[in-house]
Amino acid sequence: MLDLKKIRENPEGIEIQLRRRDPSISLKEILSLDERLRVRKSSLDDMRNKLNTASTEIGRRKKAGESADELIRDMSSLSEQIKEAESEEKKMQTDLFCRLSFLPNLPHPSVPTDMNKAHNVVVRKSGTQVEFDFSFKNHLEISRTLGILDFERGAKVAGSQFPLYVGWGALLEQALLMFMLHTNASKGYRPILPPYLINEQTMFASGNLPKFEEQLYRCRDDDFFLLPTSEVPLTGLHRDEILDEQQLPIRYTSMTACFRREAGTYGSEERGLVRVHQFNKVEMYKIVTPESSYDELESLVADAEDLCRLLNLHYRTSLLVTGDIGNQSAKTYDVEVWLPGQNAYYEVSSCSNCEDYQARRGNIRCRPGGSGGKGKLRHPHTLNGSGLATSRLMVCILESNQQPDGSVVVPEVLRPYMMGREILEPARGL
Repeated sequence: MLDLKKIRENPEGIEIQLRRRDPSISLKEILSLDERLRVRKSSLDDMRNKLNTASTEIGRRKKAGESADELIRDMSSLSEQIKEAESEEKKMQTDLFCRLSFLPNLPHPSVPTDMNKAHNVVVRKSGTQVEFDFSFKNHLEISRTLGILDFERGAKVAGSQFPLYVGWGALLEQALLMFMLHTNASKGYRPILPPYLINEQTMFASGNLPKFEEQLYRCRDDDFFLLPTSEVPLTGLHRDEILDEQQLPIRYTSMTACFRREAGTYGSEERGLVRVHQFNKVEMYKIVTPESSYDELESLVADAEDLCRLLNLHYRTSLLVTGDIGNQSAKTYDVEVWLPGQNAYYEVSSCSNCEDYQARRGNIRCRPGGSGGKGKLRHPHTLNGSGLATSRLMVCILESNQQPDGSVVVPEVLRPYMMGREILEPARGL
């Protein structure tokens, strides 16, 4: 959430920055509502002062044996006016808060201004695209041959776009998760296994509510949402807390399933694991000082890239344009792996610096100078990035490591988690 004080101080400048993301954004109604609310508050203060003064006078008159009936009638009427004005003030405050909560974050000056995500800037690549000297198969064909994915039974027990991992497929999925969780932990990220059911306040703090409610799964009989990404509960860990800046940076890594409705249309070619309603992901999350946040962003991206390199996957890293970054992000890099079956790059990690946007929404503050320090409270910066999402990783591994006989070579770093298995073969089930 943006700082209303900064909007008041520089409305034109803030609006120009917001229009880099969405040319239709206007702050006119927010500024008008804020001005009317401040006038209303001033009027209420005057009425309350008048009521307090009159109450003192009524007390004096009664003590002196003088009549206060007329003044009591006047104050009774004023009390009713105050109640009505307070009710109107509350409605205006709610309206202003709602309008502010829909505003996106301000893009960092280094983010290219463009509405077309096709113009995202590739900043680096690693490795080369795999080439085949045989007729290669996509991951759906490979999974049928190996018997490691069953989309038909997944649809039977849940619905379309809910994958079911079988045998070595289940072990490969778990191997990916454990490898990434352990690698992140070895770099100083503290492992967290959070709840999958998230309350509304935590969803708001992360920036998913109210704007993106249609993308979320909500429990019908309870006030919970299924987590769309573990960035959400990790943001909520320190909601309404004051942190000691000497403890920063705080780094977390988590391993969860993620649930997204993926409302709207998508390409018919995005079958199988390319786009699903439930997928598994390891998350990397940081709470840092404002001065260090952009160095921490580069470090976060490097950690995501390192996972791809360890898995021996070809990838590229792109700086997203303003029209493609998430609502809460000020700057985002996407790490994308090459999927031969799609003939395209697909994102497996989106690394974002949200600056103080989420911290404001979650009332997360930090104090300079330690717990006994007297420095002014401020909001830390939060960063998040997948480390990594497994569904498209699985596609990339199966398609990139396939052999002419239909087998698939297991990446070396995953073999300790796969009972030493080096190759997945059609004739060898589990």
